[in-house]
Amino acid sequence: MTLRLHNNLTRRVEDFAPLGPIPTMYVCGPTVYNYVHIGNARGPVVFGVLAALLRRRFGQLRYARNITDVDDKINAAAKDLGVAISAITDRYAAAYREDMAGLGVTGEFAPDIEPAATDHIGHIIAMIEQLIAGGHAYAAEGHVLFSVGSFAEYGKLSRRDPEEMLAGARVEVAPYKRDPGDFVLWKPSTPDLPGWDSPWGVGRPGWHIECSAMAAAHLGETIDIHAGGVDLQFPHHENEVAQSECAHKHADGSHKTFARFWLHNGMLNFGGAKMSKSLGNIENVHDLLQQHPPEALRYALLSAHYRQPLDWSEALVEQSKNTLDRLYGTLRDLADYPATPIIPPEVEVALDDDLNTPNALAIISALAKEARGLASNIAPPGNSEAFEPETDRVSEAKSKLLGAGLALGFLQQDPAEWFGRGTTSDDDARIQALIDDRAAAKKARDFARSDAIRDQLAAEGILLEDTPQGVRWKRA
Repeated sequence: MTLRLHNNLTRRVEDFAPLGPIPTMYVCGPTVYNYVHIGNARGPVVFGVLAALLRRRFGQLRYARNITDVDDKINAAAKDLGVAISAITDRYAAAYREDMAGLGVTGEFAPDIEPAATDHIGHIIAMIEQLIAGGHAYAAEGHVLFSVGSFAEYGKLSRRDPEEMLAGARVEVAPYKRDPGDFVLWKPSTPDLPGWDSPWGVGRPGWHIECSAMAAAHLGETIDIHAGGVDLQFPHHENEVAQSECAHKHADGSHKTFARFWLHNGMLNFGGAKMSKSLGNIENVHDLLQQHPPEALRYALLSAHYRQPLDWSEALVEQSKNTLDRLYGTLRDLADYPATPIIPPEVEVALDDDLNTPNALAIISALAKEARGLASNIAPPGNSEAFEPETDRVSEAKSKLLGAGLALGFLQQDPAEWFGRGTTSDDDARIQALIDDRAAAKKARDFARSDAIRDQLAAEGILLEDTPQGVRWKRA
């Protein structure tokens, strides 16, 4: 099997093979000044699936996802609240990690390294010095700026013309700039702002240089994959390419490739517009995790191809939850069949096709249908009517279903835990006792009592389902 990825640098789907024995991947992480919204979570979830695939395929992966903990938005938040800047960054970095873990971005789906910008000031200063020495940057009035005109290939990632790039960058044309499109690598800090000593005075780094320096420090001067939201393609990723390739050169003076593959996930739309803090049409992951089963949120984020926009809505989350109800219901009905997760080849083929998660999810549903069909034709294991070869086929189908879920980060809970979400063991026992009472009432033809129990459970958000295995319940 060959992994094929859409490379935004070439605008083509290409076969992927790492440059060295261990693939390297960098994903742009959050600026930690508030809770992240669900749109910010799409990249970590999707590219976490890619990380797990790369680890299976190549045995190892070196994956970095950064934390931006020095930024003017952080400064403003700290000032508004009258607290130290570290109080903001520490709080929201911890919240981000907790929220991503809630969405299943753990283990094989998680980064190996989480570099913070403030831990790499020395690397940033050294890279800026390289750019100045090479004639690609200049100091002016306490600032250091990258000279866009010094890099002939500027714009090769976003493929914008100079006027469009200038408008997209939303830059303020300061008098110390040689060219309006030049962007800041270093800027001076007043005493009330975070600052570090540098050859250009006390100051702090610009946003773009942070990622270039952290990627080089942990992954090398040329990396295999750089990923992030499509909204970062310009100016952030374009500027990363320019400063990284100008800082790192071959012996003959030619520029080293910064990232061989560029992957960009599409944006989430909410209420007919792109989800963004500036528009105020956001739903924070932190809040959503309290309102919905986290696995349903993960399913929803993977329900569309990562390069396409995704329309986020309550209906999408509800549909995802209902799908998982059916899948976990299948596993619950097959509880007596032993199984060990096996990732089916067809799921790997789907993911090899530029991370085609919608196709992989369709395969999961088909596997569940197959397992249900096989089980419905035979008696459970241990029953004298059971036919051992047929029982083995059900166990194999269940193993494939569990493995397919494992590849995408689903179906690893005990079904009882999934259906009993939000309840305690005592509450579970109480609900089951009511269901047993209802069954006894129906058997005694006491339909008034039976209906009363049903209505009581419905009022609590408990839905009952009659199955060949008996009455099942779940939370609405």
